Amino acid sequence: VGGLSSLLKLVLGHGARRLHVSAAYRAKAQVSMSRFEPTSFINYEKLHSNVNIVRKRLNRPLTLSEKIVYGHLDDPHNQEIDRGRTYLRLRPDRVAMQDATAQMAMLQFISSGLPKVAVPSTIHCDHLIEAQIGGVKDLARAKEVNQEVYNFLSSAGAKYGVGFWKPGSGIIHQIILENYAYPGVMLIGTDSHTPNGGGLGSICIGVGGADAVDVMAGIPWELKCPKVIGVKLTGTLSGWTSPKDVILKVAGILTVKGGTGAIVEYHGPGVDSISCTGMATICNMGAEIGATTSVFPYNHRMRTYLEKTGRGEIAALSDEYSDLLVPDEGCEYDQIIELNLDELKPHINGPFTPDLAHPVSKVGAEAEKNGWPLEVKVGLIGSCTNSSYEDMGRAVSVAKQALDKGLKCKAQFTVTPGSEQIRATIERDGYSKILGDVGGVVLANACGPCIGQWDRRDIKKGDKNTIVTSFNRNFTARNDANPATHAFVTSPEIVTALAIAGTLNFNPETDYLTAPNGEKFKLQPPSADELPKRDFDPGQDTYQHPPADGTSLRVDVSPQSNRLQLLEPFDKWSGNDLEDLLVLIKVKGKCTTDHISAAGPWLKFRGHLDNISNNMLIGAVNSENDAINKIKNHLTGEYGGVPDVARHYKANGVSWVAVGDDNYGEGSSREHAALEPRHLGGRAIIVKSFARIHETNLKKQGLLPLTFANPSDYDKILPDDKISIRGLKTFAPGKPLTAVVKHSDGSEDTLELNHTFNETQIEWFKAGSALNRMKELQH
Repeated sequence: VGGLSSLLKLVLGHGARRLHVSAAYRAKAQVSMSRFEPTSFINYEKLHSNVNIVRKRLNRPLTLSEKIVYGHLDDPHNQEIDRGRTYLRLRPDRVAMQDATAQMAMLQFISSGLPKVAVPSTIHCDHLIEAQIGGVKDLARAKEVNQEVYNFLSSAGAKYGVGFWKPGSGIIHQIILENYAYPGVMLIGTDSHTPNGGGLGSICIGVGGADAVDVMAGIPWELKCPKVIGVKLTGTLSGWTSPKDVILKVAGILTVKGGTGAIVEYHGPGVDSISCTGMATICNMGAEIGATTSVFPYNHRMRTYLEKTGRGEIAALSDEYSDLLVPDEGCEYDQIIELNLDELKPHINGPFTPDLAHPVSKVGAEAEKNGWPLEVKVGLIGSCTNSSYEDMGRAVSVAKQALDKGLKCKAQFTVTPGSEQIRATIERDGYSKILGDVGGVVLANACGPCIGQWDRRDIKKGDKNTIVTSFNRNFTARNDANPATHAFVTSPEIVTALAIAGTLNFNPETDYLTAPNGEKFKLQPPSADELPKRDFDPGQDTYQHPPADGTSLRVDVSPQSNRLQLLEPFDKWSGNDLEDLLVLIKVKGKCTTDHISAAGPWLKFRGHLDNISNNMLIGAVNSENDAINKIKNHLTGEYGGVPDVARHYKANGVSWVAVGDDNYGEGSSREHAALEPRHLGGRAIIVKSFARIHETNLKKQGLLPLTFANPSDYDKILPDDKISIRGLKTFAPGKPLTAVVKHSDGSEDTLELNHTFNETQIEWFKAGSALNRMKELQH
């Protein structure tokens, strides 16, 4: 829910208060205001009522995240609420899907047999545009290459009532911030960085496509009641320190799994020194600590942003209900971190993991000590994390100082605007020209290199090199498919400074640059407007609103297509324990969803389950031989690729398990990492611990995500073992299952396996998937 038009209704109690976008703003927007659905509601009165019911029941003050989450309960009177233990049944206001995950989500929605989505939903085309030459040409090429997928998403959106943001419109999270997020809304999105909306006081949660289908089908959505981590901010941001440094520092404290199962809630006097888009940056990268989402309390910075993006009436209503949109006095957090912004220094995190935090002043020495390449080959600014007007302005502030002294970037330099509105506005205001003059190439309004959509040509695969980005994630090979690339994440202004200096061993706070005339000079701390002095320029109209009635429309999927494939239902549980499952692979170390289902060149198959399954676990390290994509086929005795061996097992009627390490499935929300193992004959994934979204995705597809009750039991599993999973006939919440592990020497180990299934999720398993269960309930 969100957005605004002359048709927008703000429902308060029994009376609807209609709000109107000013004619002046509508004229300036030059776009169809129909992007904002006439059925959109902002129902603060219901939120207020639900919060009061829950507060009375719990008899304690509530945190902000509790207010918004519990305010969206399906049954606030009777829902059991226990942070970290019970499952909540929730009614989110809106669904958003990016084009790479929307394909599978819409294919699943089509399979459900329902005629139309039950809540406002949108599709955003941002993932399939490859960065190669520059924005205009790359976008034209993407439209041609992906025409079949775009046509499918556009026609499916029109038929089922889903808004469609065309390629070139911008990155999903920036579009949501500009149009759909507002204080108190609950939105779910099929992308792990959906929490970006927390910068506008929203609870925005990343999910897999099957979760989105539940909400679009009008079914209550389940979420384990989150714990709440409080981050108290004091002091004031200043100088080279940016909002990005807050989350870089927090990531260093909490690590990539420290936020799992929790919402991170920022509060304290330091909040007011951060812009609304800066708060969004912090919430966005909260995905990198495993947090369910992150959120900031409503304040004047949010009000200003709402007003500047044509939603002044929502700001006025937020003011009226401001008590709902901040934490209660005396509320309790499960953990508290205190951060003094006066003392916070610019940070840079990496390589290979986003929680390896270094002050910029020390990263050069760390690089020398560890053998990381000092030369910065490419600096990349933008992405869904850092592509606001303020971000671009601060980068321009640095670039202009260098240009004034006759300097350009020593490294290659790319700029990714977050939306068409940002692109048009920074072009109008001269920012694009300055970034181009210093050596930058402006890419399309899309994800691009941040998700591996980068046709990088300045190095060969295997060349050891360093890049610095203002992105959120820097896993091995993520950006350019080169495992030898050392990627570091930092703020846009630090990226710009390091691209100009050409080395990691440069601290702009203390070090000098040398102009072509030999003059030594120091960069001054960047300064920039938070928002444009004039209104935003919305640029081209890139939104397609669904017709009022799409029932007569057709959605065609060719059986010959290699990009799209209609889904066949997965098989139901047999009713018996799972006996003698082969170990397909025992994964060693970090295994993100990038390792399980790589992006980059594989994105084109996101709508074709069989084709994309050819990338299953090809990035994971096999514990047997420390090799990637080389495992033993225990039916033939020969070694092959992971998907090939899995296909051979499936063809021979042999089921298998995969075994993994800690925080298995961290990273992207992509449900393909769960669909592929299911499609290729997997039955269970047994690990030390899971990342939240991936664990849910596995359950949704009828797999068993299980954890070792004793994590050291991981060491007892051998590659040629056969594993039987017992206890399924009495499968129940909180009751462990048993693994009988048969070794090739005839010996056996019996291990206890824990799970987090509730009653509903056990029904998914028995039906073969959540989608199968949904269909059962329709009959």
